[in-house]
Amino acid sequence: MENIGFRILKRESKVSSTVIKKFENVVTPHVSDNMSRMFSGGTKLKPYCMLGKLLGAALTVKTRPGDNLMVHKAIDLAEPGDVLVVDAGGDTTNAIVGEIMMKLSIKKGIKGFVINGAIRDSSAFWNGDFPVYARGVTHRGPYKDGPGEINVPISIDGMVIQPGDLVLGDEDGVIAIPQTLTLDILEHIKSQEKNELEIFQAIENGSVDRTWVDAILKEKGCEWN
Repeated sequence: MENIGFRILKRESKVSSTVIKKFENVVTPHVSDNMSRMFSGGTKLKPYCMLGKLLGAALTVKTRPGDNLMVHKAIDLAEPGDVLVVDAGGDTTNAIVGEIMMKLSIKKGIKGFVINGAIRDSSAFWNGDFPVYARGVTHRGPYKDGPGEINVPISIDGMVIQPGDLVLGDEDGVIAIPQTLTLDILEHIKSQEKNELEIFQAIENGSVDRTWVDAILKEKGCEWN
């Protein structure tokens, strides 16, 4: 019988580096729009570094709040291009990662952290270019006892992250894209980018069509003088 809650699974697949590269200039709002605006890591996940863009394949960790034993093991298992996505229950009593783990991760080629919990040594993140998103900051360090799981599906504020999914983060937040849907979503994003460019041009030359606003108001029964 598997030791449910204290186990390390094999990541069977992950989004390729070729596909990841195609998302280098993509922004999270466009991804969100083309996933029906239904998937988000939540506004409680704050960026603690604004110099680097978060982009890579998810290496998932589920751990007991305040404990980072399995996060350390995940760093050892990580491959270049991975993003560590950690569900620590959203608790901010103890930090899950800090400067030492950041430096270890940079050396391993890890592209960033998403922590459903707290970090510490925040100045090291603010002043560097290693992206991290977390719920908060505390000076109180973690325990290293377990339990926890690696390479299992996790959820952060309703956003499900599967091992190997594409993870994208920028100034507007974090979103995970199922690895099997990345190219389909990218195709829709390119169409949206083209449409928005045309809108920007119409705004500049004064030809933008705003009649849709009154049309919706009328449809909804709004009255005005």
